[in-house]
Amino acid sequence: MEDEPLAAIGADRSLLLVDDDEAFLRRLARAMEKRGFEPATADSVAAGKAAVVARPPAYAVVDLRLEDGNGLDVVEALHARRPDCRVVVLTGYGAIATAVAAVKIGAVDYLSKPADANDVTHALLATGDSLPPPPENPMSADRVRWEHIQRVYEQCDRNVSETARRLSMHRRTLQRILAKRSPR
Repeated sequence: MEDEPLAAIGADRSLLLVDDDEAFLRRLARAMEKRGFEPATADSVAAGKAAVVARPPAYAVVDLRLEDGNGLDVVEALHARRPDCRVVVLTGYGAIATAVAAVKIGAVDYLSKPADANDVTHALLATGDSLPPPPENPMSADRVRWEHIQRVYEQCDRNVSETARRLSMHRRTLQRILAKRSPR
């Protein structure tokens, strides 16, 4: 039974993990190693691209938003060097447009944080056209709304008036939402 996941991984067990959250990166690397992968880590777009050039992996898990740029640049570099690489994109800012962009450039799946090692493993090893199981702990509708507002606010360079205009929302209403803690 323990050899089953190893058989699903295949002979090349190389895995590149790219995330700028150091604690999450270490935990995920340890967990994926226990599942039979051989992880290498990178904490930026530049380090991710360098790792791809040095040793293109069979699998990769890439965070979408990194301090020095967009993780999709790493996904493009991966597929340029190794088209058969199975890539899963992780993000704390889930959006349909970004998910579509990630899949179009070669990602096999798109997971919202917090995703655990089991979710990542299932996404990396999934075969066929079957839909993945629904998440154990999906975000509430209030949380999804809050995440969307935060994403637009960041894209507008934290300009409240511009964000309110783009969201068709009164500026004071937006200010009250931004002042509150995130919903669970």
